[in-house]
Amino acid sequence: MTFALEERTAAHQALEDARAAAALAGTPYAGGVAPEAAWALFSAGDALLVDVRTAEERKFVGHVPESLHVAWATGTSLTRNPRFVRELEAKTGKDAVVLLLCRSGNRSAQAAEAATKGGFTQVFNVPEGFEGDLDEQQHRGGRNGWRHRGLPWAQD
Repeated sequence: MTFALEERTAAHQALEDARAAAALAGTPYAGGVAPEAAWALFSAGDALLVDVRTAEERKFVGHVPESLHVAWATGTSLTRNPRFVRELEAKTGKDAVVLLLCRSGNRSAQAAEAATKGGFTQVFNVPEGFEGDLDEQQHRGGRNGWRHRGLPWAQD
C-alpha cells in the first residue's frame, strides 16, 4: 500500500514538474510526462491515455491495453485528421488529464498543441512515444520509448 501511494504521489509530482517545465520553456501545452509516470497515472485512473497513431500502427506495432484511440493523422501519407479535437473531446472531455502517445512523441506533441488551442486544459505529451527515438542504425525500440521501458503493451 505504501509503495503504491508513493508511486501515485510521484506520478502527480511528475505532472506538476511537467507543467512548470512547459511554462518555463513556453511549450504550447501542459507539458511532457515520461512513460513510467504516464503509466502510473493511467493505471491508477488519474489520467486518460490516448494513442494518436494510426489504426494500422496500433494493430501491427502494438498498443497500450485499455488506452483510447483518436488518430492525429491517417493513411500512409499521414493526412491530418481534421476532426481530431472534436473526437478527442467526445472521448475525454476538455478538463480531463489527457496523456497523448504516438510513435516517438512528435505527432503527440502536435496533437497536444492542437488540443490546447481547442480548449483542453490538461493535455500532456509522452515525449518518448511508444517506440522511441531512432538509434544509429535508424531503428526504433532500442533507445527509449514505452515498449523499451518494459511497460504494458499488447499486439493484435
